[in-house]
Parts: sequence; structure tokens; C-alpha cells
Amino acid sequence: MSLLSNRPHGPARTAQATTLLLLLSAAATFPASLAHAQAKPPEPKPSSDVIVFTNGDQLTGTLERGVGNSIVFKSDVAGDITVPLDKIKEMHSSGSFAVLRKDIPVSRKTVVPGTLIYIDGKLTVAVPTAAPETVPANQIAYIIDQPTYDKELEKKPGPLYGWNGAVNGGATIVRSTDYGETLTAGIALVRAIPAVPFLPARNRTAFDLQETYGKLTSPVIPQTAPPSAPAVTETSIFHADAERDEYFSARFFALGQTAFDHNYSQGLDLQQVYGGGIGWTAIKSARQQFDIKANIQYEKQSFQTASDNDNLVGSTISETYRRTLPKKLTLFEFANIIPSFNIANDYSANVSGTLTLPVYKRLAVRFTATDNYLNNPSAGYNKNSFQFVAAASYTLK
Repeated sequence: MSLLSNRPHGPARTAQATTLLLLLSAAATFPASLAHAQAKPPEPKPSSDVIVFTNGDQLTGTLERGVGNSIVFKSDVAGDITVPLDKIKEMHSSGSFAVLRKDIPVSRKTVVPGTLIYIDGKLTVAVPTAAPETVPANQIAYIIDQPTYDKELEKKPGPLYGWNGAVNGGATIVRSTDYGETLTAGIALVRAIPAVPFLPARNRTAFDLQETYGKLTSPVIPQTAPPSAPAVTETSIFHADAERDEYFSARFFALGQTAFDHNYSQGLDLQQVYGGGIGWTAIKSARQQFDIKANIQYEKQSFQTASDNDNLVGSTISETYRRTLPKKLTLFEFANIIPSFNIANDYSANVSGTLTLPVYKRLAVRFTATDNYLNNPSAGYNKNSFQFVAAASYTLK
């Protein structure tokens, strides 16, 4: 049989020819379509911010923020740099920023974000819905991007927003004729709303918990027959407190606080404090803050000897001071005295100081000295309880 007899005839042959033509047409147009896709221009990139320096040099990148007489500018070439405004002849921003003036209250009515143009010592804020505003360089307090500005003006931030602080811990282990260990751990958290310094404070929440526990076992030497039980010495010092501040002006605030203390070395099972009062921020700057507080409180003291228990009505008068030192060291100090109104002899006091030395990124070493004074300990116990702790610290934010 001839092979030609297997070829289709009639309509079948016509359909086969049509399919072949379609395949050839697709093959012919595929390279052109691919070339067209490859030649399609990329999506336009957002325009960059531009700085023109007084010496004529030009730098492109992104304006990040500004504080006082300088700005922070990020570029692919130089990275993040701080540039004084007196070194800038001209600057144009593509983003939207809020400009806060010195000594002018901040609100959505007084501050409206817009794009920025800086020329020869004057910053112009271009707002789509209003006339441009010009701010002299010496009147600039802060320059903030609009997302940050809007977020910090929000009246009801989430419960997890704005917290920062540190956890710390340390240990001493002895394995010899005597054997024992001393463990220390703690966490300190602060939440200030707003979480940035360029807006007036609304409220602040603080929580602190510290624990030191130690146990030392010393055998009797020389041993007797029958063997004498070893001497065991325990140390347990626990402190926890929480405070909520509500600001009713830039420097004055109302506060509510509670505190719990346990000190085995003073015979104190638990001291509970619940109170409320007022506070005054006497000093506040980027480097330091100094607060003075006073309250009226109820205090319950429970001792290992039940007959020493007391219910007291008194006050806490305290001060706290925080300062940032050179080399990113930080110093924190507080002191308080707790008088009693109904039993004058049952007063107490606390003093503490902490120096934090940064080591690597969020890791640091903390040195803390604390002295707790209790004027009415159980019989046989010292009034003073002093401890010095060196611990590793990790900053949460």
C-alpha cells in the first residue's frame, strides 16, 4: 500500500493546514512579543530628595528627620548623615513632613504636614489644602515624617505600643567546703505616650521587678559524732512596683502607684503599699530628667513575727533622676522616704543607683547599689539591708 494513501483528504486535510498556519503564525510573533515585553520601561521610582550644599555639592537620597538646627539624611552613597542647616543652601523633599516650631503648642490645627523646600535659611511647608507656611531655621524644633506624626497624635494607642526597658540577670556559684549560689534577675519597663519627645507627654506607665536569692551551706568543722547538721544561710530580697502618671500640664502629673517588698534579712515577709499623689518634672531634656513626687498611701507590713505586723497610713516622698553620659553610659538614681502618720516610729527609706555600660548592640553590664532602711524590723534583725549587684542586661527596645 502506498504511503500517500494515508494522507487525509477533504475537510480533514483543510483543518490540518489551518492548525499548521496558526502554529507558524504564533512562532513568528513570539520573538516580537518577547522583545516588546523586555523593552517595556520599568515602573518609575519615587523621586529622591535633594540637598544642595553651600559649596555647590549635591546629594540625593531621603530626608529622615530633623532636630533643631540639623537634619538626618539617608543616601545610597553616604548612608545616614547628620547635616547642619547652615551647611545647606537648598533642599527639596518629596515626602510629607510635619514641622514643629519652638515654644508653640502642637495640635492638628497648628501643625499640618506637607512637602518641604529649604532655601537660604527658610523652610517652606507646602500644604495642598492651605497656603504655604515659611519657618525660619532658628525656629525649627523638629521635622517628623507624617506617618510617625499621625501615629503619635493617636489618642488610643494599642496596649503593646510604646513599651521599652531591659531585663537583667546574674549568678554566683560556690562549690567548695562551703557550697551555695546567689541568683539575681529583674525586668524594668516604661511606656511613655507619646513615645517621642517632640509631642507633649500625656501619660507614663512604669513597672519594675527585682529579685535576689542566695543560699550558702557551711558544714561544721571539725565534724562531731554523730555528725552535726550544716549551717544554712538564706538571702531573699524581692521588690516590685508599678506606677501610672497622667500629665495635666507639661511638667505636672497625677500618679497612682503600688509597691511590694520582701526582705528575709530584715524579717519582713511582705510590705504592701497603695497610694496616689502628684509629681513635678523639674528637669527634662534629651540628656536628663529629674522628677519629684509625693503621695498619700496605705501600707501593710507583715513580719515573720506576727506580733510586729502593722497597718499604716503614711506617705512616700521621692525623687528620680536619669542621665545619659558620654560613651552611651546611662545613670539612674532614685531615693524615697516613707513616713507613717499613725505610728511615727514605723518609717522606712530606700536609695538606689544604677550605672549601665553598653557592651554590644543591646547587651550591657549593669552595676546597681541599693540600700533599704526599715526602722522597725523584727527583734534581732538589722535596720539596714545593702546589696551591690553586677549583672548582664539586655535592652528590649
